[in-house]
Amino acid sequence: MLWQPSLPERYTKADPASLARDIADRRQRLGDRLVILGHHYQTDAVIKHADLTGDSLKLSQLAAKVCRDKPVEYLIFCGVHFMAETADMLSPEEVAVILPDLSAGCSMADMAQYDDCLYAWDAIHKELDRQGFAGRVIPITYVNSSAAIKAFVGAHGGACCTSSNADRVFEWAANGGDGSPDDDVKILFLPDQHLGRNTAHKFGIDVTRHAALYDPRLVHRGEPMGGLTSESLGDAKVILWAGHCSVHKLFRPEHVDEIRALSAKESDQEPWKVIVHPECAKEVVDKADLSGSTEFILNTVGKAEPGSRWAVGTEHNMVNRLRQEAAQRDVTVRILSDCQCLCTTMYRIDEPHLLWALDQLCGLSPSGKEREPVVPNQIRVPAEIRRDALLALDRMMTLSAPAMSQD
Repeated sequence: MLWQPSLPERYTKADPASLARDIADRRQRLGDRLVILGHHYQTDAVIKHADLTGDSLKLSQLAAKVCRDKPVEYLIFCGVHFMAETADMLSPEEVAVILPDLSAGCSMADMAQYDDCLYAWDAIHKELDRQGFAGRVIPITYVNSSAAIKAFVGAHGGACCTSSNADRVFEWAANGGDGSPDDDVKILFLPDQHLGRNTAHKFGIDVTRHAALYDPRLVHRGEPMGGLTSESLGDAKVILWAGHCSVHKLFRPEHVDEIRALSAKESDQEPWKVIVHPECAKEVVDKADLSGSTEFILNTVGKAEPGSRWAVGTEHNMVNRLRQEAAQRDVTVRILSDCQCLCTTMYRIDEPHLLWALDQLCGLSPSGKEREPVVPNQIRVPAEIRRDALLALDRMMTLSAPAMSQD
């Protein structure tokens, strides 16, 4: 996690009305030079200031298009660090991408560190060579990963994926990727083990026998193969990285059971349908009626018949906005679990940090005095990382329809 200095009290003690008023004023000053991007998991207080909303990849793609159509100089990404990195890579080089709070990271992305990935790659290949494996390992990384991990994957013949196109990317890799379809292939899927396991299962792989889990934390505790054994690696068709989403891990199979019991109790009403994100554990996805990406969830519930009822397994803020919108169509929405399933790192982006960033761009001190404008918290991916990371992103995009969604 990067360090963000504390804000002056002018921002932290301001009331919501004055924050909103001043943000609107700064946006007007900057005009078409500024675009604010708001991720679906953001709070309502931030989303109301966004020019574009969506998941991280969709936002980056939309922002890149806007930058071609308007004289945009600044993209403020109200999301987390890896999202801002992707926006920087997909937008024109002269556009500055800004993260209002540098400490807004992603615990899942942090679970796959570049050095750990290098070690794992070497250790896995050393053992496979010892076994006489003559095939190839093709890496896939979820977009929820650092630019460095994307670059590693791109440099080693792999691709990125989103939760909506993971099936297509997985099939591409299983069929040899950019190499021969006759090759024996093992897939290294990182950093989210649950999306990897669910995708492998959908592809027809018996994940109880042919999926192996690699945990870099075990390496640091003295297990050189990260929990893999010679047998489990040899049998594996997919090697899963031991990472997960801290939000979606909170949803449990018993939560689905409770919804089913509620439907049985309320037999005079429409039964609840359960729809979850594939970052949830396989045991949850297996019990759900439907699973899919953020956009899939939004579109499915958005087209639901009046009178239908939906229990949704994804982040609280998104579900709450979906609930309010659906109620206008006589569709009932609730979150799958009553626990607080919140993306706490996303919460680090708030109105005080947004206004602080805008003041910097406008050349205003906390007291309102004019000074030289500066670009705060610019996220810039180094050229050598950008080059290889874009290989992974480009491979994904050639496999997918233009309207991809990720979270």
